[in-house]
Amino acid sequence: MRSHPRLTAPRRRGYDWRVPALPDVTVYVEAIARRVDGAALRGVRLANPFLLRTFDPPIGAAVGRRLLSVRRQGKRIVLELEGGLFLALHLMIAGRLHWREAGAKLPARVGLAAFDFDSGTLTLTEAGRKRRAALHLLAGPEALRALDAGGVEPLSADLPTFRAALLREGHTLKRALTDPRLFSGIGNAYSDEVLWEARLSPVQLSRNLSPDEIGRLHAATRAVLSAWTEKLRAEAGDAFPEKVTAFREGMAVHGRYGKPCPRCGAKVQRIRRAENEVNYCAACQTGGRLLADRALSRLLHSDWPKTLEEMEEWKRGQRLAAD
Repeated sequence: MRSHPRLTAPRRRGYDWRVPALPDVTVYVEAIARRVDGAALRGVRLANPFLLRTFDPPIGAAVGRRLLSVRRQGKRIVLELEGGLFLALHLMIAGRLHWREAGAKLPARVGLAAFDFDSGTLTLTEAGRKRRAALHLLAGPEALRALDAGGVEPLSADLPTFRAALLREGHTLKRALTDPRLFSGIGNAYSDEVLWEARLSPVQLSRNLSPDEIGRLHAATRAVLSAWTEKLRAEAGDAFPEKVTAFREGMAVHGRYGKPCPRCGAKVQRIRRAENEVNYCAACQTGGRLLADRALSRLLHSDWPKTLEEMEEWKRGQRLAAD
């Protein structure tokens, strides 16, 4: 295999590009409910008008209404208000929630919105330059359902329901797990963890799985999402969750490029597919075969390492060339 001047894994860019997913949003929902369920929304302050994606009803219609429930819809947090109104908040990539004293001032630059209650203020911040977080004020359950992509709930879906969703379209497993039309709220990071737990390749086609592999994937999905929800609950305790981050200590492969797989010790690999980073263990999940990063494989053509052994050989060659 010919040497190449440089071979690099994809870099993380920006702030924190993992969208808070099912475990994170669930813990947010529970923390909000403990603090404001049944209270009246005293005010909504928008520092950025582009956060609000609806105009009818106007945002002022939400003020003064009692909060009836807080729940998750996919990756959205939904505040149900009396009178059939719903505030639906999608944090997107870098949006984060914070609980502050009543009437707290929004932080400069990153502050987007504040929701004021008698007991305190729920603030929304978004780091980075791009403003992607979205707030909808909707009238009626039908309007709320229109925001739902329709994916099944992975923690409550039995095996036949899970199988039907998985096989609905012929995607790779990575894409299928993160498609909100198929599965609700799994997200990029947790899909890496699920596939590692199930010992399945991220690029395996869903319709090529055996019944045993589908069963393993179903069990792994429930196990990983349940375990991380419990871990985040325990981590937050009675406090409001403030450490929602893309790369968590204790994850098996996500955010652990180059580190040893906790199961076999091989180095964790990563590639980019579309806008997602794919983290995996080649030894555990792909039979030792390295997955081709599209941009780099186009650049290197036949020089792209195909196996862990070829990758190590390439690295040894680069070290010798540099000496």
